[in-house]
This record gives sequence, structure tokens and C-alpha cells, in this order.
Amino acid sequence: MKDIEITTLIRNYLNAYNSFDIDGMIRLLHENIEFRNISGGVVDTETKGIDQFRTLAEQSVKIFSQRRQTITEITIHNDTAEIEVDYVGTLATDLPNGLKAGDVIQLKGKSVFRIKNEKLIMIEDYS
Repeated sequence: MKDIEITTLIRNYLNAYNSFDIDGMIRLLHENIEFRNISGGVVDTETKGIDQFRTLAEQSVKIFSQRRQTITEITIHNDTAEIEVDYVGTLATDLPNGLKAGDVIQLKGKSVFRIKNEKLIMIEDYS
């Protein structure tokens, strides 16, 4: 894929993510998608395959009333892209860590995407 096609694929994924469009996200994923969330250097969430990813995505939409990832930088090398993001989310529910519904979470992070057959086959989110 050309860099512009990879950029479009990632932007389409983030647009679906930001609008809670799970089917829109799934359409852009390879059937063998691997997802990892890495916080403080530790993998705290991991899925393999479309079904596990969908389950996680469905759980996540219940946690936030609003969320937005905004790309601040993108670097592409062959079939891998790395993006820097600003993230803002408003909680829809209380969390075990003491955060309450209505609290706003803001952070900077990065995501790494790998592409295979014009679909996302790996997503790693770092915060």
C-alpha cells in the first residue's frame, strides 16, 4: 500500500473509533487482528482475532460517553505506521480506580499499526 492509503486506512479506523462505530472499525481489520494496550511498559489488555477484538470494543463503548483520538504525528515505514495521538475521553460510568462518571481523561500516547492485505493486522496502543 502507498503511504496515503495507509494514512487513509488509519484515519478511517480512528473516525470509526471516535464515533463508537464498532462495525466500521471491524471492517478495517484483518481476521487475525492482534491488539495490545501497553500502559507504563506493561501489556494490560490483549486480544487475538476479530471476535476477541469485537468483545473488547463492545465493552469499551460502555465506559465512555465521548472519546476522541487526534493524530498529532504519523510516521510510515513499509507496512507499519506509528502515530502520536492526543486522547480525550469522558467517562460514562464509575471505574474501580476511583474515577467517576463525567470525569474527563486526557493523555498523550502513541499507536503502532501493521497492515496486511490492505487491512490492519496489529494495533498496539501505548500510554
